[in-house]
Order: sequence, then structure tokens, then C-alpha cells
Amino acid sequence: MAQGKAPRTVVTRKLPDIVETRMAELFDVRFNASDVPMTKNELCAAVAECDVFVPTVTDDVDADVIAAAGPDLKLIANFGVGVDHIDLAAARARNIPVTNTPGVLTEDTADMVMALIIAVPRRLAEGEKQVRAGSWKGWAPTGMLGHRVNGKRLGIIGMGRIGRAVAQRARGFGIEVHYHNRHRLPDPVEEELGATFRDDLDTMLTDIDILSINCPYTRATHHLLDERRLSLLGSEVYVINAARGEIIDEQALANALNAGKIAGAGLDVYEDEPRICADLLDLDNVVLLPHLGSATFEGREAMGDRVITNIRVWADGHRPPDQVLEGWA
Repeated sequence: MAQGKAPRTVVTRKLPDIVETRMAELFDVRFNASDVPMTKNELCAAVAECDVFVPTVTDDVDADVIAAAGPDLKLIANFGVGVDHIDLAAARARNIPVTNTPGVLTEDTADMVMALIIAVPRRLAEGEKQVRAGSWKGWAPTGMLGHRVNGKRLGIIGMGRIGRAVAQRARGFGIEVHYHNRHRLPDPVEEELGATFRDDLDTMLTDIDILSINCPYTRATHHLLDERRLSLLGSEVYVINAARGEIIDEQALANALNAGKIAGAGLDVYEDEPRICADLLDLDNVVLLPHLGSATFEGREAMGDRVITNIRVWADGHRPPDQVLEGWA
């Protein structure tokens, strides 16, 4: 790209108007006005004609797509935190840096996790359906009984920004926090969060009432919660996932829920979005949300700001502040 020239930028999905307006002022940008996810051929065509490519989680930017990139593609500025949909090794081989938008979604996602932690045990979705269907007959001493969350033991898998934010919220509800992470947190952080480190995941799973998955999706975490690990959870345990659907074996989860081996689940992400395992759709003890974790006006605008910052810093000849490190996957 010539010095001082606006980078040719392709954005794969419709972004908030305020973000697109700002990008149009700064870059030579092509937007996806239809907001329909691009096909693989369209992705290949897009990377062949731009300096900067801005994908989202709905785009499978695999080795074939990166191989189709033209010589001018010098930056993949992801609109989102997770980059499991981008072949980082292929990008590194082409010397194309990849950036993401860390930090800006922490509070929104943690709010959603906490909402599910309350909604599933208290059967809020079931109750709302009864009211709308006209089948609610009024208050009854044994009507719609659920479980309180105060005093329960929460197990968190992944104690990064979001995991710690979930722990902070859970502590405010009187929930006992346990966590499993690749690395133990410093003592002052554990003390602040009231969190207990569990080195062995399997042991933690046998000793909790609610499980929240908050780790990134990588090769190592694919089906981390498989049939064997699901069997370690008790019949009164609730599973919450607002991270990535592929971390749970979705069919195994549906089977365990249907068999009463797990009390319930709250899911905001799925293995093959937007398709959802049919067996989950028929269960009353599951709250199913349409990937709402980061769906706030503030969060999406902040994501756009981070994308713009990464592109501008790169265009000025510097390392983008949110360049994904080698060890992500």
C-alpha cells in the first residue's frame, strides 16, 4: 500500500452504523450491505482485492481463503475476540498479522453468563413460556419450583477476563467460586475474587453445582466437555456456555439432559451455528439464546473502535496493539 493512501478494506458483515460511518471516513472500504454471510468463493474474492480484511466469527477464514489472498493483503483485523475461525498458521506463513478486539466484551458477556446462571435454576424461560401460552393457573405452593443460587458452588473453566468478571458477579450473589485454568491466579487476585483453584478439572466437575465455560476455543479445548466429563457432573448440576459451542459435545449434552443426568443448561453458543442440535430444542430444562453475549450497542461500537485503531496503527507503519500472539491456539 502506498504511503498516505487509504487502505482498501473489506468488511464481511453489516456493522453498527456509527462504526461503518467512521470506517468510511478513514478507509477505502467495501461493506456487506446485505449482511448475508459470505460464501467461501466470496471470501476468496474479497481477500484477493484488499489491503485489510475485516472478518467476523461467521466467516471460516481457512487456509484456502488465505491462500487466495492477493499480495496486497497485509492485515486481518477481526471484528471479535475469538479467532478460532481464522487459520493463524496459514496467516503467519504469509506474514499477515491478525488482530482481535480483546477486553471490550468482558462485562457484556459476563452479564449474560450471570443471567443464565440465574435463569436456568430458577426456570425463568419455562415460566415465561407458560404465561405467554396462557397455561399459567396462578400462584401455587409447589408451582414452578427451582433452585436458589445463593450458597451454590460454581466451577469456572477459564479464568481470563470474562471468567474473572463472572467470578466477581457470582460472589455478589453469595456463590462459592471454584476455577480450573491453565495457570493459577496470583494469591491477591484469588483472594479478591474469593476463588479456589482446582488443578484437576475432573475432580472439580464432581464437586460443583453450576459449571460455567469461559475458556477460548482451541484444538486443546475441542469437546473438552465430552460424554465422559459430562458423566462426572451430578444430576442437580447446571451447565452454562457463553464461550464457544465446540467446547461441549452438543449431542452428548443433549443426551445427558434428556436422561436426567444433568439438571439443566443455559447455552448462548452452539457447535454449528445457527443450526442447533434438534434434541436440545425439545427440552424444557434448557435456555437457548441466539449468541447474545456481546450484543449490546456499547459493546459492538467498542469492537468497531478497536478494529479501526488496529487498522490505523498498522497503516501508520506500527505493530497493531491487538495483534494475536503466536501461542493463541
